[in-house]
Amino acid sequence: MDWAPVIDWLSSHGARILIILLISAALYFALKRLVPPALKLSIKKRGRGKKAEEEAEKRIKTLSRLFVGTGAVLIIVAGAFMVLSEIGINITPVVAGFGIAGIAIGFGAQSLVRDLIAGIFIVVENHYSVGDWVQIAGVGGTVEEINLRRTVLRDFDGTVHVIPNGEIKTASNFSKEWARVNLNISVAYDTDLDHAISVINRVGAEMAQEPYWSSLIISPPQALRVDDLGDSGIEIKILGVSKPIKQWEVMGQLRKRLKKAFDEEGIEIPWPHTKVYFGTPSPPRVSTEAPAEVVPPEAPPTLEEEGE
Repeated sequence: MDWAPVIDWLSSHGARILIILLISAALYFALKRLVPPALKLSIKKRGRGKKAEEEAEKRIKTLSRLFVGTGAVLIIVAGAFMVLSEIGINITPVVAGFGIAGIAIGFGAQSLVRDLIAGIFIVVENHYSVGDWVQIAGVGGTVEEINLRRTVLRDFDGTVHVIPNGEIKTASNFSKEWARVNLNISVAYDTDLDHAISVINRVGAEMAQEPYWSSLIISPPQALRVDDLGDSGIEIKILGVSKPIKQWEVMGQLRKRLKKAFDEEGIEIPWPHTKVYFGTPSPPRVSTEAPAEVVPPEAPPTLEEEGE
């Protein structure tokens, strides 16, 4: 077998194919190494402060995954076309076929196009980022991945939800810069409200001064107003500001401390109860007539009376 043609082809085309593959790999690794620093320089200049830095980190992480993933696809497609051309396959019909197929798919895959367009707006307008706790399409969870087609969430139970971007009509972001500590606590109706409010404010201020909780609390929780006169007690509204996603942890600890403080101060936390009322019973009826004379029963006749 004459190996000369094979050797000649490998020496000419094989070297070019190898160069194409090396350049493609180099472009991918360069993209992976250069995109995050470039995004850091671009995004971190727009804001200052600790909260701005945290938001910038999430934004950088989200955009890095998107740009690197999209760039990798483009590099692979371009490299594949160049290799096919180098092998001797005419890629013009292939490109034309892709164009015709794209038109045909466009009519039958309108939902896919809608997902891609929605994904572009989600990323550009920064609705949410990787690591945010959001509620979209009726599902709440932590954002694990975003691309132009779908968003991946993981809920409290660890279940992973894959949601097409075109189905997202409303996106609620619970971790955008700060979060609200918002809860009501009930006290009994005979409670001194001024005293109860002072205890609530004291507990919130003491909690915000402790090292661990001070790192989570931005504004100490305090009583805002008497929110409602409920069926079982008086509800007091408590508000504060915490770091994103930390509001539930802060509220849980605050409830625990308020229960302990209320017990020490003798403030009752009521529980739901119901008073059953059957109506006023009618008074007993009193008779105005004289009692009838009691007539004793007649005695039975004796034997002598029967003989007569």
